Amino acid sequence: MIVNEVITCPFCGELFPVNFEIQYTNFNIPQNLGTTGYYYFNIDMQGEPQFFGANPFYYVRIHRCPKCNEETIKLLKCSFENNEIKEIDDSNLVTQIRPKSIHQPFPDYVPQSIRNDYEEACAIVELSPKASATLARRCLQGMIRDFWNVPGNTKGLLAKEIDALKGKIPETQWNAIDALRKIGNIGAHMEKDTNIIVDIDTGEAEKLIKLIELLIKQWYIARHEEEQLLSEIVAIKDEKEAERKPSNSPT
Repeated sequence: MIVNEVITCPFCGELFPVNFEIQYTNFNIPQNLGTTGYYYFNIDMQGEPQFFGANPFYYVRIHRCPKCNEETIKLLKCSFENNEIKEIDDSNLVTQIRPKSIHQPFPDYVPQSIRNDYEEACAIVELSPKASATLARRCLQGMIRDFWNVPGNTKGLLAKEIDALKGKIPETQWNAIDALRKIGNIGAHMEKDTNIIVDIDTGEAEKLIKLIELLIKQWYIARHEEEQLLSEIVAIKDEKEAERKPSNSPT
């Protein structure tokens, strides 16, 4: 079955279409996965293989990048109801098998410490959304200090560092950044009333990670691409001016 989907390889960053699907049980192993494969198998291994005969079942999705040939593997727990496959939310199930986390491969001109915090936030987003949110907060603080040259204050108060960005970035972006700070505080600090429990779920932590990705693209990558383009245009101008100069060589 052809699937109209484009994914990004977490190993090399290549975009490639999902163009081939295979469905099979434990008893029928195909030789060729193409660039994607789907592996269904029942929890109960006894008796004849019946894909739809047992609920719940596990669902393994495999993508092979045509550029670097690395495979991305994800495990899901599902049920089959009303002729539809539905995912079952299971907090005890580690769904991302290979690589351990899905993160974007950002270029080296993004500081290593920022990339490390971002990648670690991605790695633990399912295991501990609160800790992931705290790392996203720390990553944001590093970006503000590095990209905007905002000096770290003696108390390390991120709120004051974010205040320094007022008027420098769009208001909607500022509001989202301040919101990330406050959500990250939930993971970093205990409530004054220990009977109050404020949780952060995986989906919410993932949105914070997406904000970090957006800021890296709009700050670091956009600046790099702009500098590169401007430099290339100046180089073209210098080349054309050199071509216009009369040659002093004898004819």
